[in-house]
Amino acid sequence: MIIIEPRVRQLLVEDALNTFPDECCGFLFGREEHDGTRLVVDILVVDNSKEGDKTRRFEISPQDYMAAEAHALDHDWTLLGIYHSHPKHPAIPSETDRLAAQPYFSYVIVSVMDKDTIELRSWLLNDERQFEEEQILDYIYS
Repeated sequence: MIIIEPRVRQLLVEDALNTFPDECCGFLFGREEHDGTRLVVDILVVDNSKEGDKTRRFEISPQDYMAAEAHALDHDWTLLGIYHSHPKHPAIPSETDRLAAQPYFSYVIVSVMDKDTIELRSWLLNDERQFEEEQILDYIYS
């Protein structure tokens, strides 16, 4: 399970809308609880470094990966995963997404069909290197 703070959810949606019709991308930061629940408290927006058509693919540069690791260390957070958008496509990982995915990471996909139709879904690789949906829970203020 993954919990995305409302402020962070808004940042994800804003990045996807601002980048539309291209794919946006970035990193998810937070902590993992003892029960395995992940709490996402921040993101790091990065440029889609894919050469050519960015409407159907994204790429994150090695320098941005290193910056994300440093960002996590600087804030005493865990790098929990990656997010990206699917402009005019459902929030379901593609085969390209699966082949590039790493174990442990959560992969949040923001589907943007139009300005009013936005969906967030999260995915994890299983032991057979297939994606399984990770339930997104509502954030509860305590």
